[in-house]
Amino acid sequence: MSPRKVDKAARRKEILTAAVKLFARKGFAATRIDDIAAEAGIAKGSVYLYYDSRDALLEAAFEAYRAMSADIFDRAVNGPGPALERLGGLVHAVLDVLAAQREPARIMVDLWAASREAEKSPVDMAAVYGDMRAAIAELLRQADKEGALRAGVSEHHATVIVGALEGCLLQCLVDPGLPATELAEPIIQVCLEGLRRPAA
Repeated sequence: MSPRKVDKAARRKEILTAAVKLFARKGFAATRIDDIAAEAGIAKGSVYLYYDSRDALLEAAFEAYRAMSADIFDRAVNGPGPALERLGGLVHAVLDVLAAQREPARIMVDLWAASREAEKSPVDMAAVYGDMRAAIAELLRQADKEGALRAGVSEHHATVIVGALEGCLLQCLVDPGLPATELAEPIIQVCLEGLRRPAA
């Protein structure tokens, strides 16, 4: 009888999903490889066939989170329609992802706090914020070319919009009762409508 073939890509994803759940629930520092193996329903040694350490799992989770974010930003920057409408779509998409997948966001917050005390962390939150600021700044530049913005809008406005988004994300993580998806329109009204050129 030949041994059962394992779908390596599926197994890798199962292990990463188990790790993300545990990192979010217990915290990265308190999660052991044994815990991840038990959550995935496999032997501890099997985890090491795919990831050589907890840091490697964390790095894979971070890269998946960053790739998902990059896809949202790319669709907003390069999609059809007026730039301010695409920026509103970006706000909705970011909050929709949080509502559907809180674990990755919770891990990023946990690790951002931990990385302030560590010499080195596989999670570069500054890069994530930089990606978001760059996408929003580009959308603001496009909106300006379309004549949709009032005078004086700069890259600093992108930082403020990121601050509003991240502030709402953090509050939703701390208080799961807050409806993340319902916060998109208030952010758009407060942050984006104030940038729009007044009608003549």
